[in-house]
Amino acid sequence: MLDHVSITVPDMAAVTGFYDAVMQALGYPLVYEQPDARGYGLRAGSDAPGRSYISVLQSAAMRPDPRRHWCFKAASREAVEAFHVAALAQGGRDDGPPGLRPHYHEGYYAAFVIDPAGNRIEAVFHG
Repeated sequence: MLDHVSITVPDMAAVTGFYDAVMQALGYPLVYEQPDARGYGLRAGSDAPGRSYISVLQSAAMRPDPRRHWCFKAASREAVEAFHVAALAQGGRDDGPPGLRPHYHEGYYAAFVIDPAGNRIEAVFHG
């Protein structure tokens, strides 16, 4: 459904290590880097319309909202676990450890974290 999305943070330097680590754990490469912006994943194109891309952008107007979150697809349960470990090691806070969430569906395996800027993010494997 989504082609690309942007997450905002008030201080890029405070989250650079966090997003580099969690995106690497999920297998999404860093493809764009500026002092106030980073991009991960691969942009869609006519030759690869199924790709997805995320930008992390510095914004003084950023405001966390506990009802908003971003969920990233993981290739395996191990990737969900690696995401969680990487997030906590880089200053993220646990908001739901890796595990099955059968109230979503039988194979929904996910972990939730709060990034250093207060954004809620999730990794999920639908296995």
